[in-house]
Amino acid sequence: MGGDRAPREIVAGALLARDELGIEVLLVGPDDGTLGETHGLPILDARQTIAMDEDPARAVRTKKDSSLVRCAEAVRDQSASSMVSAGNTGAAMASALLRMGRISGVARPAIATPLPVFGANPSILIDAGANAECTADWLLQFAQMATAYVRARYANQNPTVALLSIGEEPTKGNTLIKESHELFVSAEGVNFIGNVEGRDLLVGKADIIVTDGFTGNVALKSLEGAVATFNVMLRSAVNTSLSSRLAGLMLKKPLAPYVRVVDPENTGGAMLLGVEGVCIISHGSSSARAIKNAINAANEMVRQDLVEQVRSAVGGTAGAYRYQAK
Repeated sequence: MGGDRAPREIVAGALLARDELGIEVLLVGPDDGTLGETHGLPILDARQTIAMDEDPARAVRTKKDSSLVRCAEAVRDQSASSMVSAGNTGAAMASALLRMGRISGVARPAIATPLPVFGANPSILIDAGANAECTADWLLQFAQMATAYVRARYANQNPTVALLSIGEEPTKGNTLIKESHELFVSAEGVNFIGNVEGRDLLVGKADIIVTDGFTGNVALKSLEGAVATFNVMLRSAVNTSLSSRLAGLMLKKPLAPYVRVVDPENTGGAMLLGVEGVCIISHGSSSARAIKNAINAANEMVRQDLVEQVRSAVGGTAGAYRYQAK
């Protein structure tokens, strides 16, 4: 029930995942006809909905029959292997944390968001909004969790890690970044290459870019806004005259690969790392195609045993999450 285009696009995406990819999907929402025609997809009945503007923690605690809470409980109870939501980001995080639980040894879960890089795998920005204030120890753990994620999702066994700062030199940045830099240099299991700047986010300078959730979210929203503004400018320029429209038609094919790279619907959403289950948070405006890709990414991370890989990366003890993907 979450997202700007729910439930129609969510159901449509689930059907695409089942029919095109062969993935079993469980819908979580009101089993009263609200979801429309589900074409045989099973429904876990949940009669409450958490709105996009509700306080996440309070809503999760008071709306125990909401689709988000029931979805997280389904993963906890192993009646589902993973959780995908395009709804209230904070409520999705709170549901996953409070119902699935936190991996032993994890200080704070974090959001890992793929950033498009042309001709290469995406760079992973972590934290993209879960923790506004952080410590250097937390940032190191974010790097460890993201390293496990990149190994599992992109088969990159030694991903490079960088800190987002205002300069490449070790002396640049605020107290948090300086302390983190010193900690990262001597850390085991993290292939640290130093600092990167905001201009490096989309050029593949590092496989993993680590920052606090406040900075990460501002950076992410700035990129989204810049890409959207550029699209508007490009469309306006192309439509100024007959000759410009003809030029636009000529450029359509050469530009197509770049458009596919920056299209957020192809990424499969952001991964919440550090909880006892696979949880993907999709964009609120997700279409059916975006939901299908998110479900596919979630299914693959279950197959790759991401939770256990994250647990090993942070030195946690064995947990209960051992769902086998079908």
